[in-house]
Amino acid sequence: MIYNLVEWELDYQGNFLSILQNQVGQMDAAGSWQYSFSDPATPIMEGIINFHNDLMFFVVAIVIFVVWMLFRCVALFKAPEGDRVLNWSKQLGFLGSLAKDSKVRIKSNVNNSTKEGLNSVQIYSSGINHHTPIEIAWTITPAFILMLIAVPSFALLYSIEEFVEPSLTVKCTGHQWYWCYEYSNCKDSDLAEHIDGYKYESYMIPTEDLEIGNLRLLEVDNRLLIPIRSHVQFTVTAADVLHSWAVPALGVKVDACPGRLNQTSVFIKRPGTFYGQCSEICGVNHGFMPIVVRGVDIKRFILVHVIESILRMVEDDLVPVEA
Repeated sequence: MIYNLVEWELDYQGNFLSILQNQVGQMDAAGSWQYSFSDPATPIMEGIINFHNDLMFFVVAIVIFVVWMLFRCVALFKAPEGDRVLNWSKQLGFLGSLAKDSKVRIKSNVNNSTKEGLNSVQIYSSGINHHTPIEIAWTITPAFILMLIAVPSFALLYSIEEFVEPSLTVKCTGHQWYWCYEYSNCKDSDLAEHIDGYKYESYMIPTEDLEIGNLRLLEVDNRLLIPIRSHVQFTVTAADVLHSWAVPALGVKVDACPGRLNQTSVFIKRPGTFYGQCSEICGVNHGFMPIVVRGVDIKRFILVHVIESILRMVEDDLVPVEA
């Protein structure tokens, strides 16, 4: 009974100390009708949110300018009521005054109405359709905006792909339809003997088995435990079909391809429980293989895995040997 209690706490709470004391952990799951980002837990996700906010300034400015231009075109460049032909001399603003005051005239054997129309068209085409300063402006301005966007985006992409010597490596393998995790390459020699090679599977908890406080379609039986304030390398692959290991709060979305290892580095800044899901259509149960990452401090991380190692050894000793 004691073993079951310890196992339950290790699997669901992510740390052994929660048995001894009550703790409140932040759960980074999406809320109902949420349209904003999850609260960032890594520097990468903070950079993504800041870059998004910077882009919104340009998006709003461009939308306002385009809407204003459309309104001006609709309001000013229209035939007056009762006229079926557009006459530039009757328009409001600069174009109208230019057409009225112009001394340009078409000399040809055509009737007066045709001359007037040709005069208006000539004035319009010479002043707007082939206006060199305007053409230069609407070519240089978008290029300048793209340059302003490119500088921070390149810096963000470089930081996402930057490799930092990890303190721990976690291999994430996608299956139909669950995740398998394996710890390796631990730099702490004392912890390495307890954690290196440790492998376990993570399945979604069915709705009928949920406990109070669990999130439907997001809770798993074995959470991935990760130390905070440490560089952790994730290597992602798949055993059958394409998957995608995605946790929004960590700013991570890595494709899991059979026969190929993709990698990313994560530095979690705060403790919490971070939820994600497979983001690549992988079959009929694609929506039922969630991801739960539990970030804890390094002391608690070491304590949990040392105790788990002891429990595994005790369990192996209790297994009867077949004759």
